[in-house]
Amino acid sequence: MASTPPPFAAFEWMIAWRYLRARRAEGGVSVMTWISLIGITLAVFALVATLAVRTGLRDDIVAAMLGANAHMEVHYKRDLTGDIPLDHLIRDYADLSARLADLPGVEHAAPLVRNQVMGNYRGRNAPVDIFGIASADLRQYPMIAAAETAWGDLNRFDEGIALGAGLARQLGVRIGDRIKLISPDGAKTPMGTSPRVSAYEVVFIFSSGDGFIDQARAYLPLAEAQSFFNKEQAVDQIDLRLTDPQAVQAMLYPVFETGGDRAYVQTWEDRAGGMLRALRMQDNAIFIVLSILVLIAALNIVSGLIMLVKNKGRDIGILRTMGLSQGSVLRVFFLCGAVTGTLGTLFGVILGIVFAMNIDHVYSLVDWITGSGVRQLEASGFFFPSAVVTAGDVAASAAMSLGLSWFITLFPARRAARLNPVEALRYE
Repeated sequence: MASTPPPFAAFEWMIAWRYLRARRAEGGVSVMTWISLIGITLAVFALVATLAVRTGLRDDIVAAMLGANAHMEVHYKRDLTGDIPLDHLIRDYADLSARLADLPGVEHAAPLVRNQVMGNYRGRNAPVDIFGIASADLRQYPMIAAAETAWGDLNRFDEGIALGAGLARQLGVRIGDRIKLISPDGAKTPMGTSPRVSAYEVVFIFSSGDGFIDQARAYLPLAEAQSFFNKEQAVDQIDLRLTDPQAVQAMLYPVFETGGDRAYVQTWEDRAGGMLRALRMQDNAIFIVLSILVLIAALNIVSGLIMLVKNKGRDIGILRTMGLSQGSVLRVFFLCGAVTGTLGTLFGVILGIVFAMNIDHVYSLVDWITGSGVRQLEASGFFFPSAVVTAGDVAASAAMSLGLSWFITLFPARRAARLNPVEALRYE
């Protein structure tokens, strides 16, 4: 008794390959095959490239948020219910900072004094968000210490004050000028609390690239800020920078455990929750829209297979009378569509990865062709995102494309398998 050939046997691949290569004059649909292949390739290319730019944009936004801010902030809760009322200040900050810095995953811990004051220079006033920080700790923030645009000398930080570029413009100050900081919480006198006014030399002006930071933020040496705000030997918070900012949720328990019962933590994800949710919604919308493009391109495979089944009706009848089973016919025509979808997906993924890895050359090419001044815009501060290819994005794109192209191929292949050989050969 003859054995049944296994699924996707060599002869099934051979027949499918002959049909794919056949010219239209031979009853094939070579032109439709090429159209389907190019359509799938371009759709997958667009999907991979767009997801790479989207990931790069997200990484750039997160880097901008974290370049001048802490990944985690440790605060103390007020406790006014006990016999000894406790405020929010952290007085054991040196010991707590050292213990937090020793945690695995914590790169740096910086005690910080924060408050809001009024800045004044020659009749100009502006609200100022003061950060009191040690000079060594300030250097751990790349968008401040290594800002692309900066004036002055950060080595002189202990001698004065560092300002954001937008704040410096509002007040009209330059390096070497002395600005006044006015705080309503000054010295307590029998007549009440008098405002405290101190003048500081501007020794450093930075442009972090974040307009909110540059417009309002200023840095004072930690000891000077403690004295100015009547917080001697205490700080408002301890800022933590992590080796992996994306793993911030995994660090919550160790930080809580080290901080004690009065500690509570705010993460960068808490601060940017709305923006992160908007980015996730945008990601989903982009993926859905581009998936529709892949589906439209995959429909070309169906059109081509339907024409192929119609043109090859006589061949199907002959193969069936020779003993080819319905399953073998189905697999032959499934292979015709699946090979086209698989090759298109492969080529699209390769093109998308090459595009993402050369995004800077793409910007330059567009600039050269159109004369639109892309590089001039970038130099003047206009933001062009980078592109980052991740294994997850590539896998999702390839899986979605293969799934769609293979699934819709089943319908015309099933129609070919159910074709009655008698009807196919009746008029031959």
